[in-house]
Amino acid sequence: MAPLKYKRILLKLSGEALSSGQGMGIDPQQALKIAERVHDIQQMDREVGIAIVIGAGNLWRGRIGQELGMHQATADYMGMLATVMNALALMDALESLGVQTRVQSAIEMRQVAEPYIRRRAVRHLEKGRVVIFGGGTGNPYFTTDTTAALRAMEIEANVVIKATKVDGVYDSDPNKNPQAKRFDHLSYIETINMGLEVMDKTAITLCMENKLPILVLNLWDREALHNALIGKTSGTLISEIKSTEPVI
Repeated sequence: MAPLKYKRILLKLSGEALSSGQGMGIDPQQALKIAERVHDIQQMDREVGIAIVIGAGNLWRGRIGQELGMHQATADYMGMLATVMNALALMDALESLGVQTRVQSAIEMRQVAEPYIRRRAVRHLEKGRVVIFGGGTGNPYFTTDTTAALRAMEIEANVVIKATKVDGVYDSDPNKNPQAKRFDHLSYIETINMGLEVMDKTAITLCMENKLPILVLNLWDREALHNALIGKTSGTLISEIKSTEPVI
């Protein structure tokens, strides 16, 4: 087995990754599929540290609440609570596979999750436990993309892996445009200037300022994840490397 390029990773999942059908609710079978991918990583190297941030779009979308007249702070707090529900569902799936897991929440709810403490999170990772960060940053007006970038910096992750259902970043939606071209590498600035919907601008800027690479790949392709972790070209890497040429 080739040595892994990344020894500590932050995996960013959308809430929809836990759903099926219309993209709403929690499907235990979908949670199990994600857990299997995480288990695959641990099987590659027992010393790799894995942290996860998951969104809430399958349970609640703050934008909808705002459109109906809800204050944004209230809508955002509801979204943060929903991320903890998703985190618990994923924890259950992981532990069913024998993967020791801890959920830490930025909003205290000690009956179901540990409070977020950076040093404790790092210690869990050092002991081979998967850590799922719920509750966002604990503050409204910040997305789970920004939470992922922030937590990745705090735990000194080597990369943020943005899990999608496509094999990288395209110049247009490949599901709507069969002629869409995929990028192999992009710089942070190119990603922002081209308006590519990878992560929100705050998250990308935070990664850029701290030189933290973002790797966008299809989590459901086991070969793609394996290749990425051993340093082979897979998905789209966003870093300081500049390359505006899409690849077919």
